Amino acid sequence: ENSLRKTSAPFSTNSYDAFISPNTLNLSTFTKLMKKLQEIHPEASRDKIVDALIEVRKTNKGILSGLPISFIVERTSVIL
Repeated sequence: ENSLRKTSAPFSTNSYDAFISPNTLNLSTFTKLMKKLQEIHPEASRDKIVDALIEVRKTNKGILSGLPISFIVERTSVIL
């Protein structure tokens, strides 16, 4: 997991910055994805959702771009 974060955007105090990379999702898509996942899983913290998204990315050869949001939401929900 640490290696995934090192290859992402530079370190920041915001967990979404650690997740976003030029090869992954743009900020608008990430915001929509987070909003949808927070609606579905109100009990999950933002960090927990981000960790689940990182896990989905890891199982998809390190990328999320090109995947339908519905697929990402479904896979993330299974982890959460």
